[in-house]
Amino acid sequence: MQRKTLRSLFWERFRRNGLAVVGGIIVMSLFFVAAFAPLLSPYDPDAIDRHHVLEPPDISHPLGTDDLGRDVLSRMIFGSRISLAVGFVAVGIATIIGMILGAVAGYYSGWTDRIIMRFIDIMLSIPTFFLILAVIAFIGSSIWNIMIVIGLTSWMSVSRLVRAEFLSLKEREFVLAARAIGASDLRIIFGHVMINSMAPVLVSAVLGVAGAVLVESALSFLGIGVQPPTPSWGNILSLGKDYIELAWWLSVFPGLAILITVLGYNLLGEGIRDSIDPRLWESERR
Repeated sequence: MQRKTLRSLFWERFRRNGLAVVGGIIVMSLFFVAAFAPLLSPYDPDAIDRHHVLEPPDISHPLGTDDLGRDVLSRMIFGSRISLAVGFVAVGIATIIGMILGAVAGYYSGWTDRIIMRFIDIMLSIPTFFLILAVIAFIGSSIWNIMIVIGLTSWMSVSRLVRAEFLSLKEREFVLAARAIGASDLRIIFGHVMINSMAPVLVSAVLGVAGAVLVESALSFLGIGVQPPTPSWGNILSLGKDYIELAWWLSVFPGLAILITVLGYNLLGEGIRDSIDPRLWESERR
């Protein structure tokens, strides 16, 4: 019987995981909505219509209107761009920092490892969300500031993952062979060990996007995130709390969007993690 390749096993196991497939569909749908927002949006998200203020969902406005007569569906479609951009840029920054520090700590060990790990412990001891609140309040609440601050305060888990992988991989035969032929530390770290430690980092990054979307929504809800008139799910939800008894749709629909997005990324991340679980590979390759 022919042995299956790792790639074919991954896709076979991923397709069998119904929840992972659902998560993948949700994530791809969000990408589609964000990419084609100008085509999918029925109205200009910033267009004010005083004649249709706080109208409930109907045929002309499927998700209703807000206190300025703006179409909620259009604002949520464009808001998906903000939420996903914050998620990916913040996670990209966190992943790069975490991979570099984790690789250095795991590869060199000794005092280098101790210093980096104690710094990580200090960062983990600080409540992350309150640190973000303090920094944003100090430097301002532009979209780029939010992305950078979330990224700079969420790299610790990635660093620990990468460090653990490096401690396991640096004594393997392929690393010893690279040292024997005179490969530099940089080449070994980034050309050999890092490539083989990417699987858990990928899972962490996918799950991290969901966390970043939640943080951005919370900041915007509190009024120190993305500022109106720029639409984001958080500031639409914040507006909804002022009209909770008059306009339920301002709270329900952005809340559902955040819920579905976070759920989709969590399902996708857990599906990828299950599909690359090394404990299950050998039994299925035979």
